[in-house]
Amino acid sequence: MHGIAWYIIIGLLLVAMALGGSVLKRLPLSTSLLYLGVGFALGRLGLGHLDPLEHAALLERLTEVAVIISLFSAGLKLRLPLKDREWRVSLRLALWAMVLSVGLVTLVGVGALGLSLGAAILLGAILSPTDPVLASDVQVSHALDRDRLRFGLTGEAGLNDGTAFPFVMLGLGLLGLHEVGAGLWRWVVLDVLWAAAAGLVVGALLGDQVGRLVLYLRKHHREAVGLDELLALGLIALAYGTALLVKGYGFLAVFAAGLALRRIERKHTGQRPPEQVEDAARGKDKLEAATHPEHAHAYMANAVLGFNEALERIAEVALVVGLGVLLASTPVAPEVYWLAPLFFFVLRPLSVALALLGSRANTHQRVLMAWFGVRGIGSLYYLFYAIAHGLEDGLAQRMLSLVLWVVAVSVAVHGISVTPLMTRYEHRSGRPREATPVKEAAPLTPRRR
Repeated sequence: MHGIAWYIIIGLLLVAMALGGSVLKRLPLSTSLLYLGVGFALGRLGLGHLDPLEHAALLERLTEVAVIISLFSAGLKLRLPLKDREWRVSLRLALWAMVLSVGLVTLVGVGALGLSLGAAILLGAILSPTDPVLASDVQVSHALDRDRLRFGLTGEAGLNDGTAFPFVMLGLGLLGLHEVGAGLWRWVVLDVLWAAAAGLVVGALLGDQVGRLVLYLRKHHREAVGLDELLALGLIALAYGTALLVKGYGFLAVFAAGLALRRIERKHTGQRPPEQVEDAARGKDKLEAATHPEHAHAYMANAVLGFNEALERIAEVALVVGLGVLLASTPVAPEVYWLAPLFFFVLRPLSVALALLGSRANTHQRVLMAWFGVRGIGSLYYLFYAIAHGLEDGLAQRMLSLVLWVVAVSVAVHGISVTPLMTRYEHRSGRPREATPVKEAAPLTPRRR
């Protein structure tokens, strides 16, 4: 009977969100907060139960899939070339703010929570990365969005899920669950330098070569047209799996693969206004748009991104409802009442402020970057990754309570504040609350054969 109830409840939720999505965007809350509430209510009613310790490996896989889908989308949305100065803000946030945040949480973990050094570093690594899945309201809405705040937060979310991994491995190593080598040499060489470089290179190469192959077949032979959904899933799986095979970070690989696909489109477009290319790529004659030499690149990027964004929404519903169910049976650790405010009002802002010293971001942008460090599915992935790799039960239970409830607080406070704060920001910066969608172009004129 519970299975039938779940079908009906999820069906009603999805239909309601589809019908009322535009209304919800104007309210001071996010869809994630609604999903969380629904999941918590279902858990309290006894309609769902999942032991997070017993099923840690399953939860690790589910959250892993959601994160890599979102990271690929994030890469596809970032159209600026890597040499553009706007990338510097993202790099500062993903590297320096990440390291500072992990360090500050480690100090709190050892000094106030009574954790061992390894457990404190692990907690810092789990909580520090911002989320690519739940932070869509503050990220770029499409590939033409150049806003510094949105671009910076999107780039940070795309990169720091990979830069957090070395600290996860360090924490596990200090707990005796991962080999770090004498004097941490193995951790530095393999977990930091090699894994990060291998992930980025593998993703960039595969994204570039697969994209070029598809475009060659389409433009010169009118083949490999359609099924862009399979192209998206195939490239994500290929980049992720290959990176893991060579001991690289798969999260960085899928993000780099998305960037590489977008780079192909941007490189071909040249100096032409990107809006014109996107217009043509949305022509009603899909076959012509997909195979036209001038527009095939943009068509491919748009089609893959559109499918991926739909997958993101489905993953968000499933996992945030699941988070609510887990919260219903997870007691709140007393430390959460002071740790969550400390993290969101002190540690995150301090790390961002220090990381952005001398950057081009203005004061308003820096304040919002400091505030919108949304925690979500990425933190859950690292949590279940650590549990599945042998955390002692007592420590695992404590980490569960701390992380699940800190993430829930993030979903609540950021979900409530995102609409008024972003509306105010965009009013001050002179841009609309929602990016105006590109109008659909007239059918392309068939090219001569």
